[in-house]
Amino acid sequence: MLAGVCAGLGSYFGIDANVVRLLFVIASFFGFFGVLVYVVAWAVIPEEGEKESIVERLVNKNQAR
Repeated sequence: MLAGVCAGLGSYFGIDANVVRLLFVIASFFGFFGVLVYVVAWAVIPEEGEKESIVERLVNKNQAR
């Protein structure tokens, strides 16, 4: 719901987004692991309709310099 990561992963794997959200919540109870994975996924997975992720844009921008 924050960045659409769970909805995107659910759509990609063909499962309900709420199941993915539940997995992230469960993983968050184990040493902050779920939150870390969520933030990394948000940075690496491109938004719907976009060709590049946030990380790819930053890398490409820095390489152009």
